[in-house]
Amino acid sequence: MTAMPKSGGRFQAVLGTGWLLLGLAAWLYARAKNLAGPAAFAVGAAFLAEFPCYISAGFDAVRHRLASLGKIRLAALMLASALAPYLISSEAAGSFDVRALLLLAAIAGVAAFWYVLLPVCAWTDAALLILLAATLLSGVFDRIYISPLPKLSISILGHLMLIRTAAWAVLGIRGAGPNGGGIAAVEARFNFWPDAQQWLTGLRYFAALLPAAGVALWSLGLARLRPHPLNAGLALATFFGILWVVALSEEFFFRGLLQPWIAAWTGSSRAGLLATSLLFGSAHLAFQHRFPNWRFAIVAAIAGYFYGLASQRGRGVQASMVTHALTVTLWRVFFQ
Repeated sequence: MTAMPKSGGRFQAVLGTGWLLLGLAAWLYARAKNLAGPAAFAVGAAFLAEFPCYISAGFDAVRHRLASLGKIRLAALMLASALAPYLISSEAAGSFDVRALLLLAAIAGVAAFWYVLLPVCAWTDAALLILLAATLLSGVFDRIYISPLPKLSISILGHLMLIRTAAWAVLGIRGAGPNGGGIAAVEARFNFWPDAQQWLTGLRYFAALLPAAGVALWSLGLARLRPHPLNAGLALATFFGILWVVALSEEFFFRGLLQPWIAAWTGSSRAGLLATSLLFGSAHLAFQHRFPNWRFAIVAAIAGYFYGLASQRGRGVQASMVTHALTVTLWRVFFQ
């Protein structure tokens, strides 16, 4: 067996720290909302179970070890881990539904076994991204993950599951390199922390985006300020929450996969940038449940263009993650 990369210790440290913070956050939330009993415990346990699965794809050590299982075993492990948080939350809370479990298994199974059953080629790459987008936009996880607690949605568990299952399918089964026949390589890295140069690049393109986004928001009538901006603590928590979930997942798939794949298919990096920006804007047509919210889709397409530039110039999606997270944080802190 080949040597284990030294980043295994970092994974264990992040896992332990994350579990402590998540446990503390769950306890504080339960106290604030006066929640107790099996339902509250089950929801907390489900998020604790999802956490190591979600972060696993971001560590070379874990990818190296699990890749040695082989493609079929890795896909089977991905499927099993996709079902575990649902089973934990639903069984203990008394909300288990076999139809929901079967639907979840079908969704996770398609993502996990996609490149096991299908060849690596342009149409399978494109079809996977279309299926992922359609699943996330459909709201299906709201019907699968029925929260046992009032006014608390837990469908984010489904989003996290699909993101990391697809990331594992691409990085662990499809593989990062081209597989002959002009197939586009995977350039993305599912990493949580940008390096110093990527932080600077992300900040630079965030500054470049601000005037264009400001003009678009104002001219389209979307610039509605909050009467009271979020405080510094909430702003910081919002930034890192967006960085590690929304920005990481969207940048991985849009700028890490779709943009270079379109560039390879068309032979033009500019076409890849423009097409991906337009598709990113289109994905926001249902923003705030106002379909078709074409005004916000225009702003999202403009933002997507700058995210794409940051990814190109910053040597990876971690740079565009910074631009993306800063943009969304600014929106949530000051706008409504």
